[in-house]
Amino acid sequence: MKHYFILFLCSLCFSGLAATSVTAGDTAAVNRLNRLAAAHIKSSPDTSFYYAKQGIELAKKINYPVGLADGLVQEGHVDYFKGRSADAIQNFDEAIRIYKSINDQSGLADCYIQYGRMYNLLANYDNALAFLNQAQQIIKKTGNEYALADCDKNIGIVYFSNGQLSKALDYYYDGLFIAVKNHYTLLSASLYNDIGVVLQNMEVYPNALDYFKKALAILDKTDDLLALGTINQNIGEIMLAQSNYDKAITYLEKANTIARKQNDKDGLSSVYTDLGLCYAAKNEFGKATSYLDTSLLIGIKYKIVYNQAYALIGFATIYNQQKEYQKAYPYALQGQQLAEKLGNLSIGANAALQLNKTYAGLGRITDAYRELNKFIEFKNGLKNNENIQKLTSYNLELSFAVRQRLQAEQRKETDLLYKQTSRAQRLTILIFLILVIAMIVITGIYYSEKKKQQQVNAMLANKNVEVLQQQSDLNQQAAKLNDLNTLKDRLIAILAHDLRAPLSTLKGLFNLLQDESISHEEMLGMVPDVIKKLDYTSDFLDTLLFWINSQMENFERAVKNFAVKEIVSGETSNYYEPALRKGIMLVDRVGDNLAACADPDSVRIVVRNLITNAIKFSGKDDKIEVSAVQDKQNILITVKDTGEGMGPEQSRKLFKGKVNSKNGTHNESGTGMGLLFCKDLVEKCNGKIWVTSKPGEGSTFSFTIPAAETAEPKSIEKSLSTSKAEMALQGR
Repeated sequence: MKHYFILFLCSLCFSGLAATSVTAGDTAAVNRLNRLAAAHIKSSPDTSFYYAKQGIELAKKINYPVGLADGLVQEGHVDYFKGRSADAIQNFDEAIRIYKSINDQSGLADCYIQYGRMYNLLANYDNALAFLNQAQQIIKKTGNEYALADCDKNIGIVYFSNGQLSKALDYYYDGLFIAVKNHYTLLSASLYNDIGVVLQNMEVYPNALDYFKKALAILDKTDDLLALGTINQNIGEIMLAQSNYDKAITYLEKANTIARKQNDKDGLSSVYTDLGLCYAAKNEFGKATSYLDTSLLIGIKYKIVYNQAYALIGFATIYNQQKEYQKAYPYALQGQQLAEKLGNLSIGANAALQLNKTYAGLGRITDAYRELNKFIEFKNGLKNNENIQKLTSYNLELSFAVRQRLQAEQRKETDLLYKQTSRAQRLTILIFLILVIAMIVITGIYYSEKKKQQQVNAMLANKNVEVLQQQSDLNQQAAKLNDLNTLKDRLIAILAHDLRAPLSTLKGLFNLLQDESISHEEMLGMVPDVIKKLDYTSDFLDTLLFWINSQMENFERAVKNFAVKEIVSGETSNYYEPALRKGIMLVDRVGDNLAACADPDSVRIVVRNLITNAIKFSGKDDKIEVSAVQDKQNILITVKDTGEGMGPEQSRKLFKGKVNSKNGTHNESGTGMGLLFCKDLVEKCNGKIWVTSKPGEGSTFSFTIPAAETAEPKSIEKSLSTSKAEMALQGR
């Protein structure tokens, strides 16, 4: 009915005009139709297409090139949204020709952005980036910050689709900073969702849910159905990854309803695959196969490469689950081929995992091992340290930007209040001059206004205190950023120093393999030393990653009750033989009845590092004793040795920063960061660490952790802990 009513109004507006006569009303009508088309693209694509068609016809009739080009862009947008890419290309090319002929840079940039979105959907990332980069150059010249933030978002999506998560984060956060600064709430919500998707692919699910919920809180108040459907699907996929299938189906059905209402082929295809995987996990294979069949047909028909790969891998998943490996094989193989074309890390990892299971089921062990290595490589790419560090840094910068915006708003309110106060004072003086005859009345007014002025001044004083407090908070944020930069430089220095030696050794060994003058026995004699250095390097990197993760905001540590004896006995048994080889007696004097409440992985790392330190700086006939006692609300754990010891000056430096570690009694080396990491982990467990030592008499390292409230601690399931982050750092 609305469509016919608008057409009726348009016919009334244009019926009396000649075809060659163009008025302001004609162009305004075309512009209005194009705006309606743009407004309905996310909530009702069919309505958007209708308005775009009407705008194009009217623009042609009155010979209005700008309106015609704008209408072609809107029609092309709907075309590729519904999978009609050939029609979209035709419309976009015609729009570009018109924009260039009239030198409309803003319209040209908008058309380039739509072209980039379409090519990203078709997995043609080079073309997508080429068009988006052209759009970005134009927008920077125009100074349109909203368009720039939106362009950053679209470039980030292309890099994400191509598996370049680090670059995607750069562009997402560039756009988010602009959106937050300028109160672009809907664009902020979209960028929160995009960042959440990156975290979802990195399997940092709690942080991803935080970002999705931020976006959902904004979009729930709007009619942006496309964005709401996307976010509900993303949350559903997290529930699926966490094996919460019923909740996953609830969110995915919401997304499915929206996609069907909008006739969103891309959304329908991907949601059907997710639903298929949910029902397969619930062993409802009939439903699962039906959903995946529909998803694959849509992906093939509309040439959506990502969804084709996703559905094929879904088929491989359910057939592997049923141990029908011959059926799974072609799907897994085709899925991997499309994943390689896409370059998407998450799709590549899933394809490699399913192909690994298929090969293993078929007895092709070599092929299965190859695919397992690919899977591990993809997962490492998704979770690399650079992405984690960028997330931490960007979160701090975003918090800083939000505080700056709030401070600016606060100052604006203060200025407005000051102007209002000044106006009230001038009014008081004016009244006093006019009513000079009525002194009693004037006096009363004067005292009344004086009292108001005092209240306002008091309010201003309070506001000033708030502003100063916010300034202090900003300074603290700046200090955090400086600390983060210092941490980055320190970690780079450590990696550069500690990785070079084992890699150089390994390179030298391979060079010797080519040297025929080295005998086989001599070569075998070198291998244990090389393996030792590589084990040290691997453990060091695992530990470093564990500690870096502990520095991230919202890092959730598994705090629970555990037996102190179990932790200490495990570490003393691991290092009993190394100590014995140096002629050192390692003794465990921890009682069985002590229970602590902290992160057992962190405590294990601290105990291990202190024991390795003691072994490093002790010699033959020395003794190392590990003990623990309960002191009120805390457990006091002590590692005491009779080794070399150290002077007061060196003791004071141990926990204040990186120190130059000296070699141990058998020339063992270290990074100089071990005790700094120990201090950080102990403090995160709400404890303290210190040392007492004398040269030639040995050292005593002590730290506290909270005691458990219950008397009987639960045994630690080491197989479920993050034991891969065990401490490999030796050195004070």
